[in-house]
Amino acid sequence: MARKWSNRNLPGALHYLTGNITNRLPVFEQAACCQKFIDACSRLKEEWPFKLVAYVLMPDHVHLIVNPRDGRIIELAGALKSLSARGILELETGYSFLRDNPDEDGSIHQVWQEGFKAVPLWSDWMIWQKINYIHNNPLKEGLVKSAPDYRWSSFRSFYFGGSEPL
Repeated sequence: MARKWSNRNLPGALHYLTGNITNRLPVFEQAACCQKFIDACSRLKEEWPFKLVAYVLMPDHVHLIVNPRDGRIIELAGALKSLSARGILELETGYSFLRDNPDEDGSIHQVWQEGFKAVPLWSDWMIWQKINYIHNNPLKEGLVKSAPDYRWSSFRSFYFGGSEPL
């Protein structure tokens, strides 16, 4: 049987990473939650160097194209989800993230769904397809009338050199 290529640590590969909020709650409709994710990503970049090519925060999920220097995408995704979850839990979001039962490690909250999807991007075509998908996702979902209008995306920085937080 062929080996699955997603969610593997592959040094040197760009990865298209997707993570969903638990129960698909639209927490990223709140600017404060978006900012907590951006802050977590910025902090993590200082502690664990990685290249962030593109990103978008949709109401209930995120998409990123990243390349951790050490190739450890599994650990990077886990660290980003953990750090951003702690920030989101500090806020009064109006959502309950309480688990029915504590996790094995004793945690009683769950902001992100278990797991994530990380697909290595091996061709220029795949890289550009995912960049375009990320930047056009808010437009496709009817959140804005023009992709550059969406605040929680790398679009303006990517195409116009704007001063985005990441």
